[in-house]
Amino acid sequence: MTQQVRQKEESMKQNYDEYHFTKREILKYLSQSFFLCGMVNYLFYKNVWVFLLMIPLPVFYMKWKKKQLMRERRKKLNYQFKDALNALSVAVQAGYSIENAVSACTRDLERLYDRNTDILEEFHYIESQQSVSVPVEELFLDLGERSKVEDIENFASVFYTAKRTGGDLDKVIQKVTRMLGDKIDVKKEIETTLAAKKSEQFIMSMMPAGIILYLQITSPGFLSVLYGNPFGICAMTVCVAIYGAAYWMGRKIVDIEV
Repeated sequence: MTQQVRQKEESMKQNYDEYHFTKREILKYLSQSFFLCGMVNYLFYKNVWVFLLMIPLPVFYMKWKKKQLMRERRKKLNYQFKDALNALSVAVQAGYSIENAVSACTRDLERLYDRNTDILEEFHYIESQQSVSVPVEELFLDLGERSKVEDIENFASVFYTAKRTGGDLDKVIQKVTRMLGDKIDVKKEIETTLAAKKSEQFIMSMMPAGIILYLQITSPGFLSVLYGNPFGICAMTVCVAIYGAAYWMGRKIVDIEV
């Protein structure tokens, strides 16, 4: 029985180092990757054998997409944690003990987010662990370690110290909530500014492919000398490599971690 309880508790824990695609996401991203391979083959090669050689590429695309989705998940959790701290701060100011404040915060989060939202599942887990006498400060430390979100780790560390040394939890939570809110507001402003730059970078990156597609449609014979022969395949491969490197460098420039 105890083992079953432990297994249930472990299943409630979110692992932020993993991401499991839904069937819909698998279909979506595989379709995107095969479409991309098809477009590259059409624009640069027009060769069935080259397209067959590209078949392993969707595997790498899926791995890259998984890393991207994991990063987005952590970012969403960081923003959601701000709302959780606001609710927790209000509950503590209303006179609740920190344990009861967590329960009140969970009820508030249920009104804000869907049931399967990470922050709501985390607070349900914290609430369930409190019922078996696990200290709440240790649960926040565990959340910080699992999520690897800097703001959550910082809050957990400060909260743990204040709770163990008898500090004023009300003031600690209020101060951290205010600092975290200001930090997230600045992040959102930076992301809004970067969004325009990312759009510009994407449009500029698509222009060479757009020009080749235009030539393919309006003047089909203009690039025919580059298709169907070893020299053309080598030349186009060099072009694709340069194109890919330029796109990657452009993304690195505008994809700033904030």
